[in-house]
Amino acid sequence: MADELQFIEDGLQRTQIDEFFEDELGRAGYGGMEVAKTPMGTQIVLEAEKPGMVIGKGGKNIRKITTTLEEEFGLEDPQVDVQEVEEPDLNARIVADRLANALERGWYFRKAGHTTIDRIMESGAKGAEIVLSGKVTGARSRVEKFNRGYIKHNGEPAEDIVDHGQGVAVMKLGTIGVDVKIIPPEAELPDDFEIYEDVEVEDYVEDVEEGSVEELLAGEPEEGDAAEAADADAADAADDAAEDAPDEEVVEEAAEAEEFDDVDVPDDAGVEDELDELEESVDEELDEETEAEAEELLDEMDSAEDDDAADDGDTAADADEEGEAE
Repeated sequence: MADELQFIEDGLQRTQIDEFFEDELGRAGYGGMEVAKTPMGTQIVLEAEKPGMVIGKGGKNIRKITTTLEEEFGLEDPQVDVQEVEEPDLNARIVADRLANALERGWYFRKAGHTTIDRIMESGAKGAEIVLSGKVTGARSRVEKFNRGYIKHNGEPAEDIVDHGQGVAVMKLGTIGVDVKIIPPEAELPDDFEIYEDVEVEDYVEDVEEGSVEELLAGEPEEGDAAEAADADAADAADDAAEDAPDEEVVEEAAEAEEFDDVDVPDDAGVEDELDELEESVDEELDEETEAEAEELLDEMDSAEDDDAADDGDTAADADEEGEAE
C-alpha cells in the first residue's frame, strides 16, 4: 500500500475509534485519546473526568472496550490506559459536551455561553473562545461567539498549543454545533515576554573567564619561531620567482632576432618652420577674403546711392510738369 493511502487509512481508523469512545464514554466525561503503535501492540491512553466509570466494576467495562477495539477495528493486542483529567474546565472536549448538555436541558444559549467561558477563565486559562452555530433561537440558523482573553487562530501555536473540542446539542428546532478553543495556563506562546523591575543589568551579563585570552594566544608561535617562519616563507617565494623567471640567453637571442625599421623623427626647427608657413598662408587667405567682401559692400552702396538719385530726379521733373500745367 502506498504511503498516502496508508496515512488516509490510519486517519480514518483514528477518527472511528474516537467516535466510538465518545459514544461509549460520554457519561464518564470523555476528554480525548492518544494512540501509539509499538512492537508489543497498540497503546491507547484515554483521558476521562471519571476513570472509575471507564474501568467499570471489576474491570468489566475496560475488558469490553478492549475486545471491541480488537475485533471491530482490527487493532493488535490493544492496551488501554485510563488517566484522570486534573482540571475538567480546561479540557475542550469535556467543556463542549457540558455546554451541549446544558443547551439540551433548556438553558438559554447566551447564559450558558457566558457561564461556561467564565468558568474556563477562572480555572486559569490564558484565553478561550466558544462558537455556537445553528438554530439557537429561531428557524434561521446563525453563529454566536463568546471570547475571553487571548486566543490563536492559525499557525503552529494554533495546532500545538490550543486545545480544541467539539460537541453537538440536539434541539427541537435542529442541532446546534458547539466549538470550544482553550489556551491552557502553562502554554508558552512565541510572543510572550517578561519585564523585570529593579534589576541590575550586570547580574545578567556573563563575565569573561580569566585566562580565556591566554588560551587563545597559547597556540601562537613565539617571536623567534615567527622570524624563522617568515625567513622560510621568503626563501620559498624567492625560489618560486627564480623558477618562473625566463633565461637571460633566451631573452638576448629574441632581442637580436627582432629587427626594427628606422623611423625618421623630425627636428624641432623643421616643425617650427612648418608652423610659421601655415600661419602665413592662413593670414593671406583671410586678408584676400576680407578685401573681396569689402569691395562687394562698397559696390552695393554705390549702386544704392545711384538708384536714390535717379528717383529724386524723377520726382522733381514730375513736380515741374505739374506746375506748368497749372
